[in-house]
Amino acid sequence: MNQPRRRDTRKVDGVLLLDKPSGMTSNAALQQVKRLYQATKAGHTGSLDPLAEGLLPICFGEATKLAQFLLNADKSYHFRCRLGVTTTTGDAEGAVVREQPVPLLTRESVETVLQTFCGEIQQLPPMYSALKHRGQRLYDLARQGLVVERQPRTVIIHELQLLNLETGLLDCSVRCSKGTYIRTLAEDIGQALGCGAHVARLRRTALAAYQDLPLVTLGMVQASAEQGSAALDALLLPMDGVLADWPSVQVDDTSAHYLSTGQAVQVTRAPTAGWVRLYRLSQPPSAPQFLGIGEVLDDGRVTPRRIFNLTAAKVSNGL
Repeated sequence: MNQPRRRDTRKVDGVLLLDKPSGMTSNAALQQVKRLYQATKAGHTGSLDPLAEGLLPICFGEATKLAQFLLNADKSYHFRCRLGVTTTTGDAEGAVVREQPVPLLTRESVETVLQTFCGEIQQLPPMYSALKHRGQRLYDLARQGLVVERQPRTVIIHELQLLNLETGLLDCSVRCSKGTYIRTLAEDIGQALGCGAHVARLRRTALAAYQDLPLVTLGMVQASAEQGSAALDALLLPMDGVLADWPSVQVDDTSAHYLSTGQAVQVTRAPTAGWVRLYRLSQPPSAPQFLGIGEVLDDGRVTPRRIFNLTAAKVSNGL
């Protein structure tokens, strides 16, 4: 029997800032992009709900080893609350559970309520979430009509601002810690306003060091794929951009060799503590080679924590 022909793949290293469309799962977006790139290895950095749109970084090749730093990073969203209506899922995809009249609201009264959610707060994870209970996803249990006990979680709301107030609608922006459920935040805001609410629209706008950068749509990826791999690769950002807010350390060839074998090195003018990006000095000096990530030891030496195989990867010009 003839075996199906395996699709050719290629080594790709870098990060694509995908603008995920609403109505598509994060995994479906990932698989479509991976297929267009013919990439050997790719992964996304934290799911967006199908309803949600916006920033979904796709990490290719060696960049997948940095995905954890994006998963654990702060995130920013714009979201719209529809007041007076609560749903089973906390968003517009769920069935309506209850409708209530919306009180007369002023910008001042809403902003006062929003401020009560800033700082450390407790959130009860929604049943329609990917958390597991005894090996089963909560959303699978919820679809069976089951409700199980969940423990509240501490999350941090760094900023919560009112963007627009219309009849029955609130548009807000939020910058929050990992693990924050925007659907739960919207429901809690609605409860505090005395009328209930759900998320009608949700867009992720920033993640870690990726702030105010242009995003790439699936249409742009498709169009670039028709032009060839060079056009596709031109859409990628260098993987060290994931860690753009970390201090950088530059080393000579000798120190780079020792780092590549797992040995700590002494570096002049290095930070005194913490994690750092590692670069090999090159010619011209404006284009150093990204080596990986390291940590400053108590004795001042820098030890490698992860060195990357970036034979053909892009590197950042700015440190």
